[in-house]
Amino acid sequence: MPSTSPTHTTRPRRLWFPVMAAAAILLSLTGAVVYATELQLLTEENPPLNFSQDGRPKGLSIDVVQEIQRRVGNTDTIEVQPWARAYRTASTVPNVALFGTARTAVREEMFHWVGPVATAVASLYSKRGAGLHIASLEDAKAVSRILVVRDFYTHQLLQKLGFTNLELVSKPETMVKMAVNGRAPLMFVGNLTLPDLLARADAKPEDVERVFTVTSIQTYIAFSLGTPKDVVTNWQAALDSMKRDGTYATIYARWLPGETPTRIKPDANTMPY
Repeated sequence: MPSTSPTHTTRPRRLWFPVMAAAAILLSLTGAVVYATELQLLTEENPPLNFSQDGRPKGLSIDVVQEIQRRVGNTDTIEVQPWARAYRTASTVPNVALFGTARTAVREEMFHWVGPVATAVASLYSKRGAGLHIASLEDAKAVSRILVVRDFYTHQLLQKLGFTNLELVSKPETMVKMAVNGRAPLMFVGNLTLPDLLARADAKPEDVERVFTVTSIQTYIAFSLGTPKDVVTNWQAALDSMKRDGTYATIYARWLPGETPTRIKPDANTMPY
């Protein structure tokens, strides 16, 4: 018969109640939801939305995600990785959040979505003075080459639309350098990130011109399909509360002055393809 010594029955109680009391106090003070799920939080170099500076993540999406983390009680570290690697991880591994990810019809069933976080206008740009006149997608398909970044939404979108004249590059700054140097007639890029890409290519905004706007697109936090639904629900609720209390608008104005913050509900016609 096992021993029933008093030391074996009373010691757990002396430890249990102080721990539970401390946890209750902590929750009452923070109002945070504590998750047992550990998340892998991934983003890429795409200023001003998300990038690294002095080894630390920065940008609009970073500030938004960190505020959501604060509100839900998540303390996982944000990692900045090359897009193709991060996208592959989010597509195949559970409990991964990848941001800011453009929400498109091609990707719709691949992830759980929290957002919208930002809105961009995706357009075809040429070197200024090239004399290109594009009035339709069919006109664009007749151009010899269009530069796109491999596995970016711009690549996937034009591919879905039947473009066969795409030239794939590995980095967005490479694409911009090629375009401003006249090494391809067109590039396809979003308006929010183009200014920084031009600066990194030692170019100016007046070195390129927009010749045709294809679509508006909204970026989200994309959770891998293996992520518990309550995590996704709580992250969305935290973002919605940020939009209601003005925190989100303040962050948006800090990084994109003059741009209109996204609303709680997705804008119409921002995911046509």
